[in-house]
Amino acid sequence: MLLMLSGAPPHVRFENVAESAGLTRLFPNGGDKTKRFIIETTGSGVAFLDYDNDGLLDIFIVSGEGGLSRMYHNDGKGRFTDVTRKMGLGGASGWGQGVCAADYDNDGFTDLVVTYWGQNHLYRNVRGQSFEEVTERAGLKQDRVRYNTGCAFLDYDNDGHADLFVANYLKFDPAAAPKPGENPYCWYRGLAVNCGPRGLPFDRNILYHNNGDGTFSDVSQASGISAPDQNYSLGVLTGDFNNDGLTDIYVACDQTPSLLYINQGNGKFTEEALLRGVAFDENGKAMSGMGVTAADYDGDGRLDIFRSNFSDERETLYRNRGGGEFDDATIAAGISRNTRFVGWGCGFFDFDNDGWKDVLLVNGHVFPEVERLGIDIHYKDRAILYRNLGNGKFADISENAGPGLIERHSARGAAFGDYDNDGLIEVLINNQNETPSLLKQPARPANHWILVKLTGTQSNRSALGAKVKLTAGGRTQVDEVRSGGSYLSQNDLRLHFGLGAAQRVDRIEIQWPSGASQILRDVLAGRVVEIEEPRKPLARD
Repeated sequence: MLLMLSGAPPHVRFENVAESAGLTRLFPNGGDKTKRFIIETTGSGVAFLDYDNDGLLDIFIVSGEGGLSRMYHNDGKGRFTDVTRKMGLGGASGWGQGVCAADYDNDGFTDLVVTYWGQNHLYRNVRGQSFEEVTERAGLKQDRVRYNTGCAFLDYDNDGHADLFVANYLKFDPAAAPKPGENPYCWYRGLAVNCGPRGLPFDRNILYHNNGDGTFSDVSQASGISAPDQNYSLGVLTGDFNNDGLTDIYVACDQTPSLLYINQGNGKFTEEALLRGVAFDENGKAMSGMGVTAADYDGDGRLDIFRSNFSDERETLYRNRGGGEFDDATIAAGISRNTRFVGWGCGFFDFDNDGWKDVLLVNGHVFPEVERLGIDIHYKDRAILYRNLGNGKFADISENAGPGLIERHSARGAAFGDYDNDGLIEVLINNQNETPSLLKQPARPANHWILVKLTGTQSNRSALGAKVKLTAGGRTQVDEVRSGGSYLSQNDLRLHFGLGAAQRVDRIEIQWPSGASQILRDVLAGRVVEIEEPRKPLARD
């Protein structure tokens, strides 16, 4: 049985295995000693995806300045090979920002969107053999330069086709941008620094509807997505937060209220973050939201939200109390003390497979100049790992979680996935002006696990929005398949569940976006379970 946990942490040791895995390329992103413009600070995302359907997660790393973003193939032996040019991904360069993945054309292969300051790029996966740049043909070419950031595929109208949401940070023109120290928004603790986001013009978020023929239509205005236009949008998260069978969208916003677009089911969204308790912190203050992730951390069957924020702010944990209404549980959950960090990529994941979702977030300041202050705020900083105690509270075990956690980097995007299918989740991190980090546990905990891979037939092929309810060892866990998340990044589309001592899963129930339901019983743990949506409705249990 999965029992309530004590505060004593299990043995855990994360190591950075990036070099031995072949991830040795440095990804540039502005200056190291000073940064003149805000575009140098926001960094870039990373992705875990299986582009060739060999059952192994490959890696995509977005390059922030000038260089090519890179695709790495997983050889199944713990190493990754750069296949960027071989796969036809060598044509685009510039200020890369985010990445999201899904099978938008339902051909069985995962496609990619890479966001830029400039023009986004849609890469169609050609049967796992190459990628074809189809942005203009697909109707995604933008009419002007935009500061695109987070993105996510989602099937918001449950028509079986993956639509696309793209967040926009602000309007940025380096020729017209103020210089460090030029106005009140260009100072930090007495230091002249790059300016923004305050003082720079806002931009609007974008929703593209998938027409089912390989093209998309911009429905931002008709859907209501473009209505809030006074927000600096960064990380994007999708999920059915009010449990009505429709996918909603949460956006972490910098120095402005965060956004929660509630899906109305008629092609329209209403922005309800303030009404539902996720726009501000518990004191009504707008935070500098960066990354965002969701899970049912307290086992009540509802998706909760975690958001990373800026220095001198707490991370924010919003507990879903039902119906998509939230309370700020940050202090009650014990995660309110780490206020010196600037948080970015984050994720709920069960690092010890005990059946409770833990949280990891990566950190790094936006101003290299802070090192001149001589205080405990740093441009390069360590990650934070919160262990879920199973009673609604978390314990910070970062300093006892291995050398990979305490390495100092100015980290940005982070993606979570099991690239060697051993039941333990690895973490891929994009570091500013450094090689990436790849955090891995060399030793397995005693607990059991299962990975669930879903494939839609009536629903979209990537099963975006599908809900899994899993019962094992006397407890029930829930999760959803989603694209995007963390900070400008893409996690493994498969769902990972820690099972504690349970060696079998009693029941797996899937609610597909099409409305179909499916139940599996008595499933052996310790493996990847592949489940295809029934092509005809099954009798209900």
